[in-house]
Amino acid sequence: MDFDVIVIGGGPGGYVAAIRAAQLGFKTACVDNFIRDGKYSLGGTCLNVGCIPSKALLQSSENFAELTHSFADHGISCTNPKIDVSKMIERKNGIVSKNANGISFLFKKNKITELHGTGSFSNQADGKWQISINDNGNIQQVNATHVIVATGSSPRSLPKIAIDNKNILDNAGALDLTETPKELCIIGAGVIGLEMGSVWKRLGANVTILEAMDKFLPSADEQVAKEAYKNLVKQGLTIKTGIKIGEISNSSSGVTVKFVEGGENKEQKFDKLMVAIGRVPNTQGLNAEKVGLKIDERGFITVDDDCRTNLSNVWAIGDCVRGPMLAHKASEEGIIVAERIAGQHPHFDFNTIPWVIYTNPEIAWVGKTEQQLKDAGIEYKKGVASFIANGRALGLGNNVGFVKMLACSQTDRILGVHMVGPFVSELISEAVVAMEFMASSEDLARIIHAHPSLSEVTHEAALACDNRQLHG
Repeated sequence: MDFDVIVIGGGPGGYVAAIRAAQLGFKTACVDNFIRDGKYSLGGTCLNVGCIPSKALLQSSENFAELTHSFADHGISCTNPKIDVSKMIERKNGIVSKNANGISFLFKKNKITELHGTGSFSNQADGKWQISINDNGNIQQVNATHVIVATGSSPRSLPKIAIDNKNILDNAGALDLTETPKELCIIGAGVIGLEMGSVWKRLGANVTILEAMDKFLPSADEQVAKEAYKNLVKQGLTIKTGIKIGEISNSSSGVTVKFVEGGENKEQKFDKLMVAIGRVPNTQGLNAEKVGLKIDERGFITVDDDCRTNLSNVWAIGDCVRGPMLAHKASEEGIIVAERIAGQHPHFDFNTIPWVIYTNPEIAWVGKTEQQLKDAGIEYKKGVASFIANGRALGLGNNVGFVKMLACSQTDRILGVHMVGPFVSELISEAVVAMEFMASSEDLARIIHAHPSLSEVTHEAALACDNRQLHG
């Protein structure tokens, strides 16, 4: 079979790239090897064992936490509340299946050929790339003028520690626990560790998070990180930073972790251990050496600013290339590559990629942090507004956190916006749009925001940049 475009990988970068390529008139195929419950399932890590199922569990666990801790304030009470973990997992799996089936429907709608198996480069002949697809030993050869590599990433592992997804878990195992562990240890205080720690803490687990870095959330704004840490600890999460992990032993009775904290040797036993220390690119098995595809020392495919590799008509996007490992970054790169193949000239600004952590309070940001501006010697002004007196936040019963806006002291152009509080995953989009249009803090200060709404806090932060905050 011959195609104009073949995409290797069906995650949020790959499947979006395939859809956009098909929309632009290219004969397109997508090769994917992700298997869930014994069947091929489009959507990659994000849909099957990442972003989507984790958000489903976060919502279920937050509902239970509200029922057991907060509903009484609303005059709502019940006796002997229970959580059926199996039912919760069943709901999560249903959401995943619905989304995966939805992608298959979109492939059919856009006349995209869905190919199952592991795709790798075989050869190049007559101006086309020959791609070999291995489906459990059944080999199929297809040809394409353009190839988009979107193979994603896998969980980074600890040396000499075997993930069995029984006692020692990765993200997939933590999403499929059938009962709440009494004692759960998570190594890594990043997005995955904090979100899954929040899920199981709300459902009754004692959660200890061990982080190697001295600072909590070092990539976030320091003020935001401090506020998030304070509230997460208040909820009962034990978060230890500056930890050096030692020997880990796994037995039928649980997992024993030895670690060094503040120069002191410690040992603790847990029912379950989750390893969440980051991810590594999936670039093994592409047969890159044979065709000369350049891969750097960290395992990432080398690309230019337009996601072109060193090979003619071969592109790469998402987690397997430089930049943040975020689903929305991968999707946008997929769109851009498809459009560049069609001769268009879309742009991509890494500085306006939003970051979100779906804890409670939620954490979100876009642009430069205050520390980065200081380190770069950029003169700036800032406005900070709290959710504490916001009418909508008070009505929700969730009025912790704040919005911080950073703007250039010379031009007033917005340089970064950082949020911690209720539903800031949704509020951050206003900041992204503003920065894409090179808005000033004055622009947002002059825009009418609905009342009562959480977005009023963003408005107040913009006003505060010029010391004219009204409600603070």
